[in-house]
Parts: sequence; C-alpha cells; structure tokens
Amino acid sequence: MGKTKETPLMKQYNSIKARYPDAMLLFRVGDFYETFGEDAVKASKILGIVLTKRANGQASHIELAGFPHHSLDVYLPKLVRSGLRVAICDQLEDPALAKGIVKRGVTELVTPGVTFNDKVLEAKSNNFLLSVHQEKNLYGMALLDISTGEFLVSEGDELKLRHLIDNFKPTEIIHQRRHPLPFTHQAYSFQLEDWAYQYDYSYDKLTSHFKTKSLKGFGIDQMKLAITAAGAIFAYLVEDTHHTLLDHISNIQRLSQETFVWMDDFTIKNLELIHTKESQSVTLLKILDKTHTNMGGRMLRRWVLTPLKDIPVIKRRLEVVDFFLKFPEISYEISEKLKGTSDVERLLGKLAGERISPKELGYLKDSLIHYITIEKILKEKNHPTLSNFGEFKNLKEVVLLLQRHLNEDLPVALSKGNVIKQGISEELDQLRNLKNHGKEYLDNLCIRESEKTGIPSLKIDFNNVFGYYLEVRNTHKDKVPSDWIRKQTLVNAERYITEELKEYEIQILGAEEKIGILESELFKSLCLKIKNNLADIQHNTSIIATIDTLLSFAKTAQENSYTQPKFTDSKIIDITDGRHPVIEKQLPLGESYVANSIYLDDEKQQILMITGPNMVGKSALLRQTALIVLMAQIGCYVPAKNATLGIVDKIFTRVGASDNLSKGESTFMVEMNETASILNNISDRSLLLLDEIGRGTSTYDGVSIAWAIAEYLHEHPTHPKTLFATHYHELNEMTTSFARIKNFNVSIKELDGTIVFLRKLVPGGSEHSFGIHVAKLAGMPEILTRRAEQILKTLEKNSSKEELKERTKVLTDKNIQLSFFQLDDPVLENIRKEILKTDINALTPIEALIKLNHIKKMIGG
Repeated sequence: MGKTKETPLMKQYNSIKARYPDAMLLFRVGDFYETFGEDAVKASKILGIVLTKRANGQASHIELAGFPHHSLDVYLPKLVRSGLRVAICDQLEDPALAKGIVKRGVTELVTPGVTFNDKVLEAKSNNFLLSVHQEKNLYGMALLDISTGEFLVSEGDELKLRHLIDNFKPTEIIHQRRHPLPFTHQAYSFQLEDWAYQYDYSYDKLTSHFKTKSLKGFGIDQMKLAITAAGAIFAYLVEDTHHTLLDHISNIQRLSQETFVWMDDFTIKNLELIHTKESQSVTLLKILDKTHTNMGGRMLRRWVLTPLKDIPVIKRRLEVVDFFLKFPEISYEISEKLKGTSDVERLLGKLAGERISPKELGYLKDSLIHYITIEKILKEKNHPTLSNFGEFKNLKEVVLLLQRHLNEDLPVALSKGNVIKQGISEELDQLRNLKNHGKEYLDNLCIRESEKTGIPSLKIDFNNVFGYYLEVRNTHKDKVPSDWIRKQTLVNAERYITEELKEYEIQILGAEEKIGILESELFKSLCLKIKNNLADIQHNTSIIATIDTLLSFAKTAQENSYTQPKFTDSKIIDITDGRHPVIEKQLPLGESYVANSIYLDDEKQQILMITGPNMVGKSALLRQTALIVLMAQIGCYVPAKNATLGIVDKIFTRVGASDNLSKGESTFMVEMNETASILNNISDRSLLLLDEIGRGTSTYDGVSIAWAIAEYLHEHPTHPKTLFATHYHELNEMTTSFARIKNFNVSIKELDGTIVFLRKLVPGGSEHSFGIHVAKLAGMPEILTRRAEQILKTLEKNSSKEELKERTKVLTDKNIQLSFFQLDDPVLENIRKEILKTDINALTPIEALIKLNHIKKMIGG
C-alpha cells in the first residue's frame, strides 16, 4: 500500500513538530494559533477550549483546538504553569505575498524556567532555571533568572544541591541525559545531550558572552563544575529555546556557603519563612514585606532565605535601617517615589530581548526619574546607603534621551503609533502633517483650482476604484483644462484626476505605512541607545532594591516596636523579652504577647531542656528564638527588648512530625532522618531546635533516644546551642550530671482543677504533663477524661518519684552507656536474657529466624 497523503499544511506542521517533540506547538494559521493531535487534546483540557477535528487529506482527520492570536498572553501562561514547554510557530512571510504554503518557523520556545511573560512570572519571586553538572559525587550548579538577568553559580555535594534547590526553588532544572538527579523534586526538568556540558565549550561561551578573556574577574575561574553548568544554560537558551538577545545577563556571581547561614529544607518549612502548611497562615516574609517595588520584594525574599554570617555587612544594613527610623520624613519622601517605580529589572530583560513596548519604555523613563530624585534626597542628608552600598551611576543623559524622544501618553503596542515626539525626525513630522492635515490640503487645492478654472461647484472626493478625483458638473465641463485626465462620466457630471492630485494621493495613502516603518526604526534605535547603558541602570536598580528592602525593615520595626540587635564575636545568644514576630500579629485585639528571655552559650548554658504541657507554647518559643536570630542576621530589627548575639552559621529544626507515606516512611522514620541530618552537620556556631524528639515511638524508646541525643550534643566537641522541648520529664534529671544542660519550663497555673497557660519560661523542670487537662480543653467526652484520671492515679502509685530517680540514676552514670534494657520493664528484661544466652556464631540462618520469631512472640507479636 502507498503512504497516505497529508494536506500541505499538515505536512508542514508535522515537519516542524518533529523538531520539538517535547513541546506543545502553537501553530499560527491566519488569525489563530492552532494545536493538533495530542497537543490539541491537552490544550482543550488545560485551556477549556473546544476540541474539534480537521480534515487531513487521505490521512483522515486529526484533532484540532485553537484560539485567536491576540489572546496568546491569556492562554500561554496557563500552558506554562501546567508544566509544559510551548513552541510558538509564527508565519514568517505575508500570506498575501506567499507563493504556495506560507513559510512558518518556531520563533520562541517558552518553558517554565525561560519566559519573559508577566502573566507567567510572579512579581516578587524570581523565576530561576537551574543547570546541574555532575562529576562523580560533586555537582556544578548555575541559576539564571532570564527575566531579570540574575546569574548565580555554586559547587558542592548532593547535600549542597538539595540545599540550593530548597532555597531558590527553581521552576525548571536542566541536566545531562546520562546523569539524572539523585532525588525527586518539584521543578520541571529537561535533559540535554552531553555536548552541552563540556568545560571548554562552556568557558568559551561565558567569556564570549561577557566579552572577557577569562572569568577571574567574577571570582569563579577555578570553579570548573559550575562553569560547565553555566555554559550549558547558554546552550539551552540559544540552541533549544531560541533566546539570543541576552545583554541583560551582565554579571555572574558566586554563591558561597561561607557567606550565608545554612538552613535545610526542614528548617525553612518548619519556621514557615516563605510558605506555610495552611493556606490561611501567615509567613515571616509576609510580616516583613512592606516593599514598594518588585525588585525590593525579590531581594527581601532572597535575604530571608540567605541570612548573612558577615558582621560588617549586617551592621551596614542595620545602620541604614537606623537612619530611616531617625528621619521619618525622608523615609516618607523615598517611599512615595518607590511607589511610582516599575519593575526595572524585568523591563531591562525585555529591553535586551527587544520585547519592550512603548508604554513599558515610558515606565522605565519614569522610574529612572524617580531614581535621580531618590539619589538627590539621600545626598542632601548624607545617607549611609551611598557609602555602604555604592554610589549611583549618572543616568541623567539616559533620562534626557528618553524624555526628548518619547511622547507622554504612550500606546501598549508600537503599531498603534504616536510614540516618537515631534522634532526628532523631519521626515516623520512631514508624514504626520500630511496625514493629519490632508483635508485641509484638499480644501485648499479645490479652492485654488476653482479660482483658476472659474468652475464654482468644483469638489474633490475619493473612491476605492481610482482614488482621489475632481468632480465637475456638466454645465461647467467646457471650462476643464486640457491637462486634466478624465476617469469617469456620470449622468450629470464628469470626474477627472490631475498630476498634483495623483502625487498627493500616493503621498497620503503611503504616509500611514511610512509613519509605522519610520517610527519603528526610531523606536528601535532609541532602545539600542538605552541598552548601551544597561549595566549602569542595573547597578542603580540594585541600590534602589536595597533601599526598598531596608526601608521595609524600618517600617516593620517602627510598627511593631522592634529593637536593633547587637553582634559580638562570642558564641552567645542573649535575648531579653523576645516575641514571635508572626504569632504576635495574629493575637485577638487587646491581647498582648507573653515575651520570654533566652540565654545560650557554649560554656555554661548550652542546652535548655524545656518541659511543660502541650499547648503551652514550647514550639512557639523555639521558633521565635530562631526567627529572631535569622531576622538579626539579615539586617532587620528584632521583636525583643534586647538581643545580643554571636553569629550563628547553621540553624536546624526538628519541630513537628508528619508521615511521608508516599515513600513508605512513618512519622518516626521522618523524625529520625531529620535528626540524623542535624547531628551529622552541626558546628560550634549552630543553633538547634529540637521539639518532642522520640514521640513517634514507644515511651521507653522515646526517652532513650531523646536522652542519648541530648547527651550526644552535650559531649560533642562543638557544643552546639540547643533548645530541647520535651514531655519526657525523666530528661530533667540530666542537669544533675551534665553541666551545660539547664532545666526550664513554660509555666502554668492550676485553679480549681483546671489549668491556665501563663506561657512564661521559668527555671526548673515541670513534673506533670497535664495531658488530661489539655484533653478536657479540646472537648473530649467527660466520661473519657474521668477514666483517664483513674488510670493516671493507678500508674502514679506504681511508679513513685523515688523509683523514677533510681531509674534515671543509671542513665546519668557516665560510665554506663544508655540502653533501653535498663528501663523497668520485665518483658524487655526477659528479651535481654534470651539474647545474652544465645550463641549467635553457632546459629544457622534458619535457626536465627526461628529464634527471632520466638522473641517476637515474647512481646505479643
């Protein structure tokens, strides 16, 4: 059988689609973007558009779904947000001039990590593309936000890669086909061939792009893995996604672990810095974010995720915040200017990519005017920003250029016209005058010809057949000059044309088209001149974003009565009357937050063992300590009466518990995984928050594990500062044998058999958990809580305080290792005896299984 014939259009479509098999192809046909086959089925579901069929010659029918081309900005974001790569295939020639099938080609490939579309991007979040290059157990990493030009590189092991993904949340990850990532992640991923990940190729790509002979000036010259990953991004942008205009990527920065505080994914989630588990909950970012610009919002988000370890830089930020608080009138003036400032970073991305509209260029002009005003305000008061974060570049000539060329009321689309001011181009002015004053010219021509010929009723009109004409009634046709050309005879009149009228017709009919072409050329020329100043504009924009962020800190501090933290070279955390920055904002009107003081150091008070009933606020106390430290180290004032801190280099939390059933991991397994990660990465400046360690297993196991962890941290040579919240009251005994463990409890008050949560941290351990009281507060049936009280009394009789002390005395003997067999349980004691009398070396595999089954039966399994 012969091959079934397709229509020419579908043949062209299939040829282009074959080159982009992983992308949804939007195929321009007339005024519509069409999708076919499986793409059409997907598009109809995602976009909610009608799915139909199209005839395809002898190849039968094919599914079809489309939308008007002018609706691309409406539908494209929905496709990209659903995780699709979208290839936009446009008509490359005028259909009216085409011979045969219209020439078409892909003009842009939009992916989740490569887009300039404002409706796809989040205003105050970066949209990072991550490139990963692997060699053995090490990784090179490169992050690019093509919409802003931010380009960051790093190197490290798998833990560093996980950390980078957790912090920067890339929307797309590219990597070598033969090196899949070693763990699952939320981002869309795409595999590149090996040729894109070659060091020499990447080095040449980067030096060529930055127009340098080496990469030493960027401080990354020795980072071979990172350079390889970064070069692969350029291969992806140019070869795969057809983005070649990348001048706004003017710098590449090294992400150094030595610069920022280490926080793993558990910590970022547990502290609810950026996201919360509950949709209605409030994050730290939301409390701090009073920025007026999108650039400031993105910078603040980055700072929250990357607290500093460099005291001088932190102090420079605090100095600026202090200035804004001391001079509120300056803060107000600058705030007003920032409110009128657009997202310059992303406007520059569009400028470099030749995607900027006239209206957006107008926004850029207005923003740069605000920059100059802000700089003037700061200079008048000798603001510390100017010395702390760099001098502004002079952009007055750029602003004058824009003011001189652009009209005030600019259109969204260049095709709408009226973009370039009068006086810039003599030719453009003449064409506009011709277009705008055409009627006046024709009226003058008519009067002139009427006077010259003596024809009183002469008139000029227009039709689509032969354009402009002079109409003469029959009674005056003998007065018509010989050089007039007759074009049409009517019953009562005749119509003529003249050389002058024909010339004018050519001029006026071509004027609009010429205006469009000339204005487009002038606009592109203006954009090119502005683009030559791109690096200076980016420099000033970075300063403006810093000002916006620090001004946001000042507003938050003023509104919430925050204080300036003090830093020392010591390893202490000394917080007086600290408050939780998020919870205090959620309290009912009139209710004040109960402040608490925390002191930790590495010599006398390394571990605080905090007890108290559930719901009393132990977890909030742990979190608020970490949040105060974090806020201080991003350069923000803190919710406390006083805070004196030594730099913290790592923050770890084990707060809350949740199953990971999709991986077959129980609550306890998740808890142990997270705790193991903490214990394997602690340092002498780490801050650990451990909440209810061991609660995911049996009581004896839980006490044993919690005790062993506290003991391990105490004896560890780094002496990491630790807040250890627990409901295991046995752990209070540790303070008698471990010098740097101190007991505290969150106090409560008993009144007539009920409890009142005072939420105040006081020295000493708590002897009761008050779990039954909490159950009553939660609304448990009364018959149930009464029965629980009866059982509790019975248990307390059989386990006196003396027995408890005797039991824990064994644990505090430093010559004896912790073992759950030493706990008072006859079943466990019998198991211990059974194991000890067994000769493991003499057992066959079958006998070992039988013995294990016997032990299992001893515990009722």
